[in-house]
Amino acid sequence: MSGTAAAAATAAIPSIPRDDDGPVFRAPWEAHAFAMALTLHERGVFTWPEWAAALASEIKRAQAAGDPDTGETYYLHWLATLEGLVARKGVASTETLHRYRDAWDHAADRTPHGKPIELKPEDFAG
Repeated sequence: MSGTAAAAATAAIPSIPRDDDGPVFRAPWEAHAFAMALTLHERGVFTWPEWAAALASEIKRAQAAGDPDTGETYYLHWLATLEGLVARKGVASTETLHRYRDAWDHAADRTPHGKPIELKPEDFAG
């Protein structure tokens, strides 16, 4: 992820948690979700205004469902928005996204803490 792309995203989407150096993340998966969104934007899958509107909609939906909006769930909303846009834009179906999420969960369950998670064909056996 380029610094320029991250700076453009933080300027276009004011809700991104940040400090003086740029976006901040509480866990590695948050940085990965951020990087995936940047990459998809750079490839023209969506514009930042489109992303910001979809993210705002997702956050409003979550708040209406009881999310306390303490900031701790921000990147969960980011991920839900990313999955929704990817499916709506036809990049991957919701079924494919769920299949990979389930495979990733399976791979994570069998991976010792601190080791890299690697997807294997058996992770897709469900």
